[in-house]
Formats: sequence, structure tokens, C-alpha cells
Amino acid sequence: MKRWILLSLTSLALTGCLSEKNSDLKAWMNEQSEGLRGRVEPLPEVKPYQPFTYDAFVLPDPFRPSKMELAKKAGGSGIAPNTNRVKEVLENYDLEKLRMVGTLQQGKIIQALVKAPDGNLYRVKVGSYMGQDFGMVTSVSETEITLKEIVEDSGGDWVERTTTLSLDDAEQKK
Repeated sequence: MKRWILLSLTSLALTGCLSEKNSDLKAWMNEQSEGLRGRVEPLPEVKPYQPFTYDAFVLPDPFRPSKMELAKKAGGSGIAPNTNRVKEVLENYDLEKLRMVGTLQQGKIIQALVKAPDGNLYRVKVGSYMGQDFGMVTSVSETEITLKEIVEDSGGDWVERTTTLSLDDAEQKK
């Protein structure tokens, strides 16, 4: 009797192993992969290396102040930045990154308060320099600072341009 029970349990266990689990999934996978064939695209053709010869030794060095010296000697437009003066703190920043946040007035003299990207406030008056284009403050009003900048044009000559820095809109609403 024990053999009979053992034999029936063994056959039952083997029947469970023989039944195919997830047969519908395997059939679907076979159906979907029928038309697929593996194909690897060929590698692109490698172009031979052609070296580039740098031949700009005859061009002026953009990192030397020779253009400024030539402008002073030749007299071209007569405009050239003063490179001998000591730079002010606000000349280290782009003019676009500086914000006018207010004004101070003592008598008839108006000074502007300018906030730099480092978070510090600086007083600016007529004759002060700010921005990276040799910008000198020509006037200060309650709403804007007017600067005269000296920039290099496409021909290599120095030209003057007038720029204004307006009071920050967020500060006007306060």
C-alpha cells in the first residue's frame, strides 16, 4: 500500500513538472519573433586624419596691448582707454551683472548705490568707473546711471558708446 501511494504521488509530481507553465506567453513570444532577423549595420568608413597647420603667427596677438599703444601713437580716432590708472572694484564685473538699487544725496551731489554679483553695495558718483569696457560714469540721476564706455570696433579702432544702467524695477516698487 505504501508503494502504491508513493507511486501515485511521484506520478502526480511528475505530471505537474511536465505541464508547461506560461505556455500562452511562450507562444506569443514565438509568434512575435518569427519575422525578426538580427542584422548589424556596418561601421562607418573612417576618414583619414588630415593635420591642420596653424599659420597665424603673422596676425596680431589679441592678448597684448599693442592696439592701445598704436592708437595712442597713430592718433587714429584719438580715443583710447587709460590703462595706467588703478582699476576700481566694479570694473571686475560685466555691466549686465551690476544692478542700480538706489541713490544717496548729500546737498547737490547724487551718488548711486550699485549692487555687485558678490552681494556688496558700492557707491558710484560722476567720474567713477564700472563695467569691463572702460565705462566712466558721466551722470547720476534718481533713476539711472549714464556711462561713457570705450570699446573696440570691428576695424580695431576705439570708439565711445553711451550706456545707461537703470534703477532696478523691484527696487522702485519698494
